[in-house]
Amino acid sequence: MCDVIATVPTVIGDGILDRLTRMAHAVQDADVAHEGMTPSVGAAGTDRRTVDQIRADVFADLILAGAPALDPTVHGDGAGALGAIRAQVQVTVSALTLLGDNENPADLIGRSPIDAGTARYLAGETSSWTRLLTNPVDGTTVAVDRYRPSLEQRRHLRARDLHCRFPGCRQAAIRCELDHTVDHALGGPTALTNLAHLCQRHHSMKQFTPWRVEQHPGGVLEWTSPTGRVYREDTPAPPVAFVPLGHPIRIFARLGPADLDDPLDPPDPSCEPDGVPERPDLVGDSSRRAEYDFDLAPF
Repeated sequence: MCDVIATVPTVIGDGILDRLTRMAHAVQDADVAHEGMTPSVGAAGTDRRTVDQIRADVFADLILAGAPALDPTVHGDGAGALGAIRAQVQVTVSALTLLGDNENPADLIGRSPIDAGTARYLAGETSSWTRLLTNPVDGTTVAVDRYRPSLEQRRHLRARDLHCRFPGCRQAAIRCELDHTVDHALGGPTALTNLAHLCQRHHSMKQFTPWRVEQHPGGVLEWTSPTGRVYREDTPAPPVAFVPLGHPIRIFARLGPADLDDPLDPPDPSCEPDGVPERPDLVGDSSRRAEYDFDLAPF
């Protein structure tokens, strides 16, 4: 449950409460009359909700389905931009929870978890579904049933591609478009194995010229020119880079220029056999040496 709070003028707030209260009483009276009794008798009908509960439900119905007074849909059948707006929420729930195999909570995206029962109820009422296939190890979204990739997919592909995937093009991925290697309209899935970054120029070239492209395992793209020549030289960068122990770049990256005797002079390869100048503060300190020995540089 949650609280919805609006700060409004006192007169407006009192009017809102008055209308909701009278609507709640009208709902109760209508329910009693439906049971064949007169409201004056005071007998309860089939609706067991209290006045507060009915007011909350009416409030939610008015906000979710009503139209403001300035919208044409209030007074007629005219098209109204405000009345046509409908609330949307995004709920992510596991298949096992939907099947009732467990009671794990679902995620109301951008808010908080919701209980499994509410998630199953919403799933039964919804008119659209989006299947998310995730990696069971790290939870990465591998594929979705919609045209647009998810946020997790976009982040993964930016880290994988780095730039436009046409051979020789180095337009940064953040300024490129995500392309379905096999067009979505032709059945191509919105999956990591069927997506790649292309700049606008090469995206249009793929769509409207005889150039063709296939995506192979590992995200490798194989381009075929109009003359039949095949280009398979653009391989995505590995997700993790291993820097050799003692590499000068490693020392600069981990220590920073301020930690060196002369930050303007790079380490002299002649100082030590492995190319690393002697560092007294690293000798005999296994904990600090371990930090350098097992350093990984993820993209």
